[in-house]
Amino acid sequence: MSVFEEMSRGELLTTVEVFARNWLAHDGCWFLAAEDRYGMEVAIELDTASWARFAAAEASRIKRAFSIADRGGLEALERALRYRMYAAINEQHGEWSADRKVYRFFMDTCRVQETRRRKGLPDFPCKSVGIVEFSTFARTIDPRIRTVCLHCPPDAAEGQSCGWEFTLEEG
Repeated sequence: MSVFEEMSRGELLTTVEVFARNWLAHDGCWFLAAEDRYGMEVAIELDTASWARFAAAEASRIKRAFSIADRGGLEALERALRYRMYAAINEQHGEWSADRKVYRFFMDTCRVQETRRRKGLPDFPCKSVGIVEFSTFARTIDPRIRTVCLHCPPDAAEGQSCGWEFTLEEG
């Protein structure tokens, strides 16, 4: 029997949070090492390529693990976003348009940006990376989904770190 099978629900939830924090810390350490070696522009280019691969892998694994149907539309995306590693450590929420043809997703707090602010650093300009990351994740859930960035650093947004709008392409 593994140690995880012996854990209580509370211990398992703590473990998920620790794993998610470790995952994000590793991402940050990797980025800083790339930035130190190659500079910000190349580090962002490498980060973008890495997130394109990771977002597709993460979405595919979530679909399999939680039996999310292929071409399940915006409802499938809404469900899948709840299972991302981010969900364990960042406050987030989603909103539907009245006709349920548009789903908007907001990262209310972002551990990356909060850590940078605590250290007196400016926000990380993650918009270009986020566009690739969220678009890839959404298209992996359903290739008909289109993604628009509402705001993401360096854009300023009161009370939120980033916002994304998803629509389903007809046909």
